[in-house]
Amino acid sequence: MTIRGLVARTVGRATGDDSGATDIGLTLLAAAIAAVLVLPLLWLAVDAVGLGDQALELAVAPQTLEVLVRSVALVAIVTGASVLVGVPLAVITVQGSIPFPRFWTVLAALPLAVPSYLGAFAFVSAFRPQGEFADLLAPLGIESIPSVYGFAGAAFVLTLYTYPYVFLTTRASLLSLDGSLVEAARTLNTGRWTAFRRVTLPQILPGITAGALLVALYAFADFGTPNIMRVEVFTQFIYARYNAFARDYAALLSLQLLTVTAIVLALESRIGVDESGAYESSGHRGSADLELGRWRYVVLLLPTVIALLAIVLPIALFATWLMGGGPGYQGGGLTFSWEYGFNSAYVAVLAAGVSILVALPIALTSATSDSRLAELADRAPYIGYATPGIVLAIALLSFSLDVLPAVYKTVPLLVFAYVVRFMPQAIGSIKTSTLQVDQELVEASRTLGRSRLGTFRKVTLPLILPGVAAGAALVFLTTMKELPATLMLRPLGFETLVTYIWEIEEAGLYGRAAVPALVLVAISGLSMAVMLAQDGR
Repeated sequence: MTIRGLVARTVGRATGDDSGATDIGLTLLAAAIAAVLVLPLLWLAVDAVGLGDQALELAVAPQTLEVLVRSVALVAIVTGASVLVGVPLAVITVQGSIPFPRFWTVLAALPLAVPSYLGAFAFVSAFRPQGEFADLLAPLGIESIPSVYGFAGAAFVLTLYTYPYVFLTTRASLLSLDGSLVEAARTLNTGRWTAFRRVTLPQILPGITAGALLVALYAFADFGTPNIMRVEVFTQFIYARYNAFARDYAALLSLQLLTVTAIVLALESRIGVDESGAYESSGHRGSADLELGRWRYVVLLLPTVIALLAIVLPIALFATWLMGGGPGYQGGGLTFSWEYGFNSAYVAVLAAGVSILVALPIALTSATSDSRLAELADRAPYIGYATPGIVLAIALLSFSLDVLPAVYKTVPLLVFAYVVRFMPQAIGSIKTSTLQVDQELVEASRTLGRSRLGTFRKVTLPLILPGVAAGAALVFLTTMKELPATLMLRPLGFETLVTYIWEIEEAGLYGRAAVPALVLVAISGLSMAVMLAQDGR
């Protein structure tokens, strides 16, 4: 037992408080909450079993394998392209001799401020036949432009809006890098590229891998972007089968997608397993040792072009629609109502509040206990975070129909889905804040006779409140943007910003997306600001 543990036990005996029993109770509560969150996913197996011997035949059917291979190929290309874009941008903004590095850092991260399905929406509108770009080029004698639809278009749009994950995680690793190691390699007559490959790259590889994992999970789970770009991927395939009343088949396909996701996670753990020293520095950090000279203006073309395509294009397009220039803006039907915005905010507030309530015991247990049960309770909720929204929605629909029909397609079920999907964001934020609390303050409060609950309320909670608020903000903001779970689980007649955008996209009334699209972009910008604040801390 450590000295701290011995002191804590002695204090507990002196005050007559059974800390051990309290710790066990909190751990069991955290484990029970984690189990409830992942239990509905098991119902997919119950549905799939109903297929009997037909399950294997459907799982390896040519059409199923074709869509699966297409999905894997799309994810592989998007992930690889995101690494090729994100890593150089991270190196340039951290180590490059460029003017205003903070400005270029924010600019490179800005594509996260636009949900990818909104980006796809904008690109399809701009580059479709008789679209905005076609109209601009017509006076120049250019009668047609290449189609943006298809596999290549989907890969391009997804890369444009997901590479910042790699950029941010790689940048964090570079900021933690001990610059003296690189300088030592250079003094041994090692070239710049060789020093990067042998010294820098191994140190930042876990950061690159972490970002690539986020990109891969996002690309696997994305539903809106491939649909808008007219590329059938596994999420759409599952959605179509469920709507065709083939619930058991959709469950089987969902299990296949979960299996692929698990393989991706396993590969990431193998690549990024050795993180010793990857995020720690014993010397000066991230020195600007990359002298670019006149090339600085050339390399800055990369973030500039990306920002024009990913940020300026959609926002300018939405602003044009807002002024009444979009197709269908003046037409009848599907009129926008601010009630949709209220509905989005309503369920997002509920999701954020519930997420904090269930995340607190899990995060506190994980931060203060070394038991295997506490570790399991901390890890289990991330299953829901890694589960595609379409898969989670099908699992919850099946579970509610068979077990709790009273909650089928109700607000409580929708909020529960949001909690399963995004509550790990709150866990991470609260856990980080809890680990930063000075335990001597807690122990001092206990020696003064205050109970564990009183100590938490008067000492711990005020100190971790910023982390609690940040976690709630992240859950709220990501809930506002969630498309597939909202589309499938919302009550009948319950419209939100994302479901309204989905309906008008299918109807081709692009102009009516102006207000909700700009609102979602603003919300996404706030979510990115919270992420950057967390990164800075």
